Amino acid sequence: MTTESDVVVVNFWGNGFGMRVRIALEEKGVTKYEYKEIDLTAIQRSQLVLEMNPVRRSVPILIHQGRPVCESVNILEYIDEMWKGDGVPNLLPHDPSKRAFSRFWVHFIDNKLFSSQTKFLKSKGEAKEECNKELIAEFKQLEEALGDKLYFGGDNFGFLDIAFIPFSSMFYGYETHGNFKFEEECPKLSAWVKRCATRESVSSVLPDPLEMYEVHKRFYRIE
Repeated sequence: MTTESDVVVVNFWGNGFGMRVRIALEEKGVTKYEYKEIDLTAIQRSQLVLEMNPVRRSVPILIHQGRPVCESVNILEYIDEMWKGDGVPNLLPHDPSKRAFSRFWVHFIDNKLFSSQTKFLKSKGEAKEECNKELIAEFKQLEEALGDKLYFGGDNFGFLDIAFIPFSSMFYGYETHGNFKFEEECPKLSAWVKRCATRESVSSVLPDPLEMYEVHKRFYRIE
């Protein structure tokens, strides 16, 4: 039986990569864990982060029975492998091709979409319109990958859904900064977000979109 002292999640509340970890734990039924909030706006990293992740000095960090696991995708796979049993859902599908599909699109999100988001939020003037188009185009690619399925894994909420849904807490910010309506541009993704939001694991973790945009405005110095 997992106790609260066994599992510690270290994160900053506005860090979507850390939201993944908490959603995954909730999906696995690991609801009794300790959460440690880290201020990423501080000039110096906390001693806990320096000790638990001396290479990257970043969050999220999962500490399980005193041992750190770092990087959100690595943590998701660790959680999936560590907590198994009757009635416990698998985050990654059994089928190798479906697992490859999930991993491919998570890599796309982390290495392409996140970079485009950063450029988009930092952009001004004529450059903003170009970044706007690029970001929407990437969301449309993800929408095509979703297709008419309930979730990216089909009927089951899983690995790719968990990796992507934290980005939805910034959809309001994208709309406000880019002056477009997400539901009009990507109706299937919008419907997917609403389905995900009915899950306790998602609704209990994702922050208020207004607060998310405000913290991003400070990070990226958006006027």
